[in-house]
Amino acid sequence: MPQASVIVIGNEKGGAGKSTIAIHTAVALLHAGAKVAVLDLDLRQQTMGHFFANRAAWLAANKAEAPMPLVHPISADGLALAKASDEEALARFQEAFDEVSQQAEFVIIDTPGADTAISRAAHMLADVIVTPMNDSFVDFDMLGVVDPVTLELTRHSLYSETVWASRKARAAKDRKMIDWVVLRNRLAPTEARNRKRLDERITALSRKVGFRIGPGLRDRVIYRELFPFGLTIADLSPSIRPVTMSLQHVAARQELRALMTALGITGLDGDEVLAAE
Repeated sequence: MPQASVIVIGNEKGGAGKSTIAIHTAVALLHAGAKVAVLDLDLRQQTMGHFFANRAAWLAANKAEAPMPLVHPISADGLALAKASDEEALARFQEAFDEVSQQAEFVIIDTPGADTAISRAAHMLADVIVTPMNDSFVDFDMLGVVDPVTLELTRHSLYSETVWASRKARAAKDRKMIDWVVLRNRLAPTEARNRKRLDERITALSRKVGFRIGPGLRDRVIYRELFPFGLTIADLSPSIRPVTMSLQHVAARQELRALMTALGITGLDGDEVLAAE
């Protein structure tokens, strides 16, 4: 059986929306008919793991049906594993990955907002690395460094080096280039003062280190209010409607569709699922 397509959601900064992107990508693929497995490598927070546990509980309590991924915790005690040696953590991760990658068409891996051994290992297994960033120079700093006087791009940052090393190792091993997509996530509804300057620096860095720029998800209430139920905008239907519907929900669904297109995946509305190659 061919191994699954691996989508790693990562950067080394917290609060950029990695888990939100991971959750929505997984659920969108499920609704497109794909077999999806999820691995949550944030051993302390476990946001994605909690989301799908909520989903199973809500669907059972409401006698509703919605697709579920293969959820495979790499440890029954994430906190204990977070304190364990890198060797043990890597062994647990590799064991879980080997199992789910033979059962699913897609493996979605959510990584912590820190540089860890298992996060680096996941990046090297990726077919696609997805890096969400908020619309500010604070988040841009994890990708590139700008001159404090001119704001001109001077060099790339540590996370860019991590991705570069992963791409280099993967190319040497499999002769395959990892696709890297940076998402402009949680954009404010109105144009920010520094938007143009930030756009110019991101574009310049993308040419220098080789990533694509895609649309993320705006900071909408609907994404947050559906989380406790383990649901996303893709799940809402006449039979699944825990919140009041509005035109904003239609816009949110369009955002999700644009995100999937940026990742090279179609099928949210029943089309054939295509993975980026």
